[in-house]
Amino acid sequence: MSDVGVRLALVRERMAEAALRAGRRAEDVRLVAVSKTFPIDLIREAYAAGQRDFGENKVQEALQKIEAGSDMQIGWHLIGHLQSNKARKAAGRVDWIHAVDSVDLLRRVDQAAVEAGRVVRVLVQVDLALESTKHGAPVDTVPDLLSAARPLQGARLCGLMLLPPLTDNPEAARPWFRRLRELRDGWLDGGTPPECLQELSMGMSHDFEVAIEEGATLVRVGSAVFGTRFYPAQGE
Repeated sequence: MSDVGVRLALVRERMAEAALRAGRRAEDVRLVAVSKTFPIDLIREAYAAGQRDFGENKVQEALQKIEAGSDMQIGWHLIGHLQSNKARKAAGRVDWIHAVDSVDLLRRVDQAAVEAGRVVRVLVQVDLALESTKHGAPVDTVPDLLSAARPLQGARLCGLMLLPPLTDNPEAARPWFRRLRELRDGWLDGGTPPECLQELSMGMSHDFEVAIEEGATLVRVGSAVFGTRFYPAQGE
């Protein structure tokens, strides 16, 4: 087994243990292996070890890897901020978009997906901490997004996504994960169809176990699967 395969097995074991602690089934949590900046060869190693969902931050890098990995049956997740002018490219190729944060972007994704004859699963990124360096829909705008999604055909709303404030302490992220789950439950009680809020995308390499304990159904794990991420210096 490759190093990627070994790390994948360890992550899956930790995921299963976290689900057990929360009284959940391990199969109810999907692992998205965040492959941004990593080469297609490592994606192939993960694929050989049984991984099928991969996440990319940038549209252009995602499109390149989708093309290079066209022989594999991969579910591609765009997990980074999506600019409106790139909605058409993204909706034409990726399977999931995790960071929709406005009604306008949602409708652009829908139109592009319909024109491409596709259905793209989308998540609303909820901005709980109101950090200036991050994107997301403020809580009070989310109901408008939920309502706008109902008649759409190409963009299928299926849940919420969260990026909590960065911290080295996984427990410090727990209140943010819990709050997103509580908001989801409140919107369900308010009449949002359950199929629109099935998924909670939250948790990364350093805190995915806490996220699972708080209800995550999708965890976005990169370095724990692929190793230390290398960012080339500008110009390399």
